[in-house]
Amino acid sequence: MAQSEENIPSSFENMDLSKEILRAVHEMGFTEPSTVQAKTIPLMMAGTDINAIAPTGTGKTCAFGIPMLEYVQLNDGRIQEIVLAPTRELALQIGDELTQLAHFIKGVRIAVIYGGQSISRQLNALKRKPQIVVATPGRLLDHMQRGNVRLDAVHTMVLDEADEMLNMGFVKDVTKIIEATPPERQLVLFSATTNRDVLTIAWKYQHDPVEITVEATKEDRPQITQYVIATEQERKISDLLYLLDADVYQRVMIFCNTKFMTDKLTSRLQKEGYNAECLHGDIPQSRRNVVMNDFRRGKFPILVSTDVAARGIDVDDVEAVINFDLPNENEYYLHRIGRTGRAHKHGVSFSLVSFRESVRMDEILKYMISSPTPLHFEDGILRSADETPFFDHI
Repeated sequence: MAQSEENIPSSFENMDLSKEILRAVHEMGFTEPSTVQAKTIPLMMAGTDINAIAPTGTGKTCAFGIPMLEYVQLNDGRIQEIVLAPTRELALQIGDELTQLAHFIKGVRIAVIYGGQSISRQLNALKRKPQIVVATPGRLLDHMQRGNVRLDAVHTMVLDEADEMLNMGFVKDVTKIIEATPPERQLVLFSATTNRDVLTIAWKYQHDPVEITVEATKEDRPQITQYVIATEQERKISDLLYLLDADVYQRVMIFCNTKFMTDKLTSRLQKEGYNAECLHGDIPQSRRNVVMNDFRRGKFPILVSTDVAARGIDVDDVEAVINFDLPNENEYYLHRIGRTGRAHKHGVSFSLVSFRESVRMDEILKYMISSPTPLHFEDGILRSADETPFFDHI
């Protein structure tokens, strides 16, 4: 069932929220709800199951976090709310934002559970009897199998970045976790795209869900100017240095496809005098946390990363994203460039494309316009057959 556009609130004050939540929202700098928040919050407050498709950077955490905090029972020490996230970084980000939202609510306990952190530390967090748990699927299932976690009192379950989580092979884990919750619980799915696994979960476990779609063409879409730079593999580093030497962007993310290239490129940038750090799956979680926190706080301007971070970084002022390598999956292109242009700011992305990668770039472009229409360059701008410009070409 699709959501009606009628009676969608235009302000947080019109949502019947508690004074504690309103105070937290205002202190976090939100003046009015984003589209996904305005559509989601009233439905979740009413207990409705939701299947939401929305671009990155549109305020999804507040959209599901506010209702969860509004109806949590503070005098009940059982786990009542579960949020599943595909990556450690995203789980930590969600936990941080929920903590900010709960700042003025006394008695709320939130635990973040993810792989790479010691079991003993997580056991201590669980002994505090959190009402809200944010977790990656594998680690939560591990705690369930150890008898450390029971989900029989769960009221609401949210799958954030459900499309990515299921694409990563967590279908069986997610299914087991859902089936450990009461059948009448509320199930809310958030995705940037949809796929067969998401639809299967929705069909099997949701009850009369309402579909929410925030169109990418609306004001919620990040404002990102996308450039394609024609180059060759051996010239990529010099072209990258040219972009960085322009000294226009104060905070930049650079994406590579492999851990080896991420390390190699970071070392080269550091030798060239750039303050750069890297992030990939072989880096210990404690170090990854330090790197992410330092990047958020502006302690260094350039982060080189594999796709491990594409879904887990929420930094409002990333000014530019550079694809040193083109991603192997079309969806990852959107996830990468979505790290810029957040919080209604303008962003820019550059893709360094060698001749060998030109076919891959064509596939990404066709995916971006959801059409098999052939693309061609004219007057320095990449256009489709209907003359619609999509990317500037350098």
